[in-house]
Amino acid sequence: MPTLLHLDSSPMGAHSVTRHLTQTFTEQWKQANPGGKVITRDLAATPLVDVTGAWVGAAYTPPDARTPEQKEVLALSDTLIAELMEADEYVFGAPMHNFGTPASFKQWIDQISRVGVTFAYVDGAPKGLISGKKATVIIAAGGSYDKGTATEGLNFVEPYLKAVFGFLGIADVTFHTAGGSAVLNYGADRADYLKPHEAAVTELAAK
Repeated sequence: MPTLLHLDSSPMGAHSVTRHLTQTFTEQWKQANPGGKVITRDLAATPLVDVTGAWVGAAYTPPDARTPEQKEVLALSDTLIAELMEADEYVFGAPMHNFGTPASFKQWIDQISRVGVTFAYVDGAPKGLISGKKATVIIAAGGSYDKGTATEGLNFVEPYLKAVFGFLGIADVTFHTAGGSAVLNYGADRADYLKPHEAAVTELAAK
């Protein structure tokens, strides 16, 4: 039975473009995978924490030597990593905030990046330990940062996530960006704006 991890990070609730599109993706995925399981993770509703010295110390302590306090420090990380490992496919909603990901998405990345668990060093070289997974990342941006535009270099979301996921072993990553969403703040019809993006993510989910 295939499993999809549906993860959202936008704080905008029903007004979010990425949440709408990740839901569109998930609904189509369920049609294409009857009987499939969906794991839902809402980072805006998850009490994420920053990585601390105690967290790092616990992560580098062998599992059988960890104290109860260290196990508690890593409990959230363990849960988030278990979701990644269980799923066969991912759909991530990552709106652009100040040219990068939302803070919650970065906190999530810090929690799932664990040496010896999601990556390792083999003969001095990094090796991702999350293999055989497929990811679709849906980005929304107020402006346009398409290739060939004057603002292309300000899009740090796609190259950053491609690098992070690749480091962890997730090489099959597809990006879809809903750019120019700022028009929705100035009276543009939401349904008209979303229509081509809905069609694109529906096609991606059906593959």
